[in-house]
Amino acid sequence: MSAPAFDPLSVDIAAFAKQGGEVSGAWPLVALDRLCSEAHADARPLEGDQVEWRANGETRACRGGAPQVWLHLNCSTRLALTCQRCLQPVETLAHAQRGFQFVATEAVAAAIDADSDDDVLVLSRTLNLVELMEDELLLALPLVPRHPVCPQPLIPPEDTEPFEERAHPFAVLGELKRKPLPN
Repeated sequence: MSAPAFDPLSVDIAAFAKQGGEVSGAWPLVALDRLCSEAHADARPLEGDQVEWRANGETRACRGGAPQVWLHLNCSTRLALTCQRCLQPVETLAHAQRGFQFVATEAVAAAIDADSDDDVLVLSRTLNLVELMEDELLLALPLVPRHPVCPQPLIPPEDTEPFEERAHPFAVLGELKRKPLPN
């Protein structure tokens, strides 16, 4: 009997973890709209660009309770973001490696999540692994992407006027203090 086909858009996490499943693959980067919207306008992802990913499921024995359901996800891709210094495209590696524990209810998830370095999610019938990958890659993007050394510095527009020094706002008060008061 052959193993059932794995669909990353609809994964039964409980069954995947129980089997100790391990799958990997590549997903088209252009299919991840939210991630692609972060790319530089002049360097959008191409059809051949991919997200490489690997997922492992496991169950861990838990003393006095049901086994814990876990999913380990590792994914990475390259994306051209906007350098915040020169505003040119900067090639950036987005890499996420996370462990997720699945529990029965939101209350249990909130209680465990406060004390855990791993993410805790509520177990549902199916999970869209591609959406989870996209979420994790978005979180892995740098807050301020920039080149180590920009290829070309930002040149201010020619129509800007030079900065004029303004008088100190309290200079007028200083002048009033120095003048004698009229009798």
